[in-house]
Amino acid sequence: MKRLIATALCAVSTLITVSAVAADTDALRKKAMDPKVAKTERIDAIKAMYPEMLNEDGSIPVRRICVWDIAGKNGPIYGAAVDQAAQLLEWGVTVELDAYTSESVLTEELKAGMCDAALFTGLRARLFNRYTGTIDAIGAVPSRDHMKLLMQAITSPKNADRMLDGQYVVMGYAPMGAAYIFVNDRKINTLAKAAGKRVAVLDYDLVQAEMVSQIGANPVPTALVNAGTKFNNKNVDVLAAPLAAYQIMELYKGLGDNGGIVDYPFSQITLQLVGRADKFPNELAQLVREDFLTRFDKIEKLVKAQEGEIPEQYWIDIPPADKAEYQVMMQEARIQLRDRGYYDGDMLKLQRKVRCKFEPGHFECANPVE
Repeated sequence: MKRLIATALCAVSTLITVSAVAADTDALRKKAMDPKVAKTERIDAIKAMYPEMLNEDGSIPVRRICVWDIAGKNGPIYGAAVDQAAQLLEWGVTVELDAYTSESVLTEELKAGMCDAALFTGLRARLFNRYTGTIDAIGAVPSRDHMKLLMQAITSPKNADRMLDGQYVVMGYAPMGAAYIFVNDRKINTLAKAAGKRVAVLDYDLVQAEMVSQIGANPVPTALVNAGTKFNNKNVDVLAAPLAAYQIMELYKGLGDNGGIVDYPFSQITLQLVGRADKFPNELAQLVREDFLTRFDKIEKLVKAQEGEIPEQYWIDIPPADKAEYQVMMQEARIQLRDRGYYDGDMLKLQRKVRCKFEPGHFECANPVE
């Protein structure tokens, strides 16, 4: 009997200890995720939650962040990453930055654990987190104001769990401007007229190729690093790219005298920072996400500066009736891609709510299908 009583008391004691630890962890997490708490206090709470991640002296180990920039260390993306690294250092996180001009190489090194985190386009980030990877969905975010409101919404600590997907955590997202359709013939001013034309698609994305084939066009697998060259050398007739590519990739060479830019944003492009969750706990990632959001306007200005001035002659005006047709076709494409598991339904729903906040009388607001 004494032995049974002793065993029972031991079990009760263990339960009490476990409950106390759980309560303590919950309290620490609440503090770590609260934007109203001072950054230093939040960092201390994170350290208390994850002592196994620290060095013996209590410091945070050096982390390696791999940065994609088509211009390498001389590019604007790498420069922005240097600023971010300085902020992390203030929080006690020392990082080593490495520049990559190939997104595919960077992606594989993140998967292999050679990078603790990677900064690359949202199109690549979709491979690691479908929720934030859907931010770049075609036609889903019409303007920078829509983008800012969307990023404010998803940066809320209430959305923190969505940033975790398996062994990866999304640590931040930044606007890269809208992508537009560049064509080497101004007559290609509608999707229907792209039939039979060669359209550049990402070489790692089979779904893009399928979508292009559905409109009767010919998909040409292309890497970001040589997309501009293929357009300029007339190997492709149609290329979706951010306006900054006009100068950076010298797309004016491909436009020539007959080409142009369809004056309707195809999608909004993002940069996203994805880390390994065993190196960056979600509570620390939340701090970084909030810091990214505070830099939204600054990053927007940098993007606009990179775009420069595009000659008026290149813009191809789209009549209102054609714009409405574009919107319907883009919505149908998003739904199809959602149903195939390519886009995240919750993100599409949130984007639709953002669009309807700006334009409540739009057709999709009265009869929501996303």
